[in-house]
Amino acid sequence: MTEVFFKVQDVFENYKTAVYEKDVEKFLSMYAPELHIYDCWGRWDIIGISSWKESVVEWFNGLNEDGVLLKVYFNDLVVEENSFLAFVHCAVTFAAHQEDSGEELRQMTNRFTYGLKNVNESWVIAHEHSSLPINMETGKGIFNLK
Repeated sequence: MTEVFFKVQDVFENYKTAVYEKDVEKFLSMYAPELHIYDCWGRWDIIGISSWKESVVEWFNGLNEDGVLLKVYFNDLVVEENSFLAFVHCAVTFAAHQEDSGEELRQMTNRFTYGLKNVNESWVIAHEHSSLPINMETGKGIFNLK
C-alpha cells in the first residue's frame, strides 16, 4: 500500500495511526528510502529504509509481546515549510496502554526534529532525530515533558 501525504500534518496523523495499529508497512510509508535517523534508542544512527524496517519490526513485536497499545501525541508541533522541504520540531509523548483493559501503564516524552521532502507531491521523512535531555548528576535521560 502506497500512502500519499499531501500535507505535512498528514504524515504525523499517519504516524499516530500506524503506531497504534502496529502496522509496519503503514509506518514505513512515510519515510524516504534513503532516510537517515539519529535515534536515542539502541543504535546511534540508522541509514536506509531496510535498516529502519528492522528496528520498527522489533519495536512493534515488543509491543505485541507485552500486550500494549501505544498512543502517540505530538506536543508543541512547529512546522516550517516551502514547496519542497519542511522542517518540524516537537515533543512526542508515547503512552503505553494495556491492550485488554485500556489502563495506562507508562508514558515518556522525547524531543524530535524531522526533515521532510516533497516527492511526487507527497511528503516523506528524509531525516529524523530523537533526543532527550540528560541529568548531568546521574547521567540518565529525563523523560518528562518540560
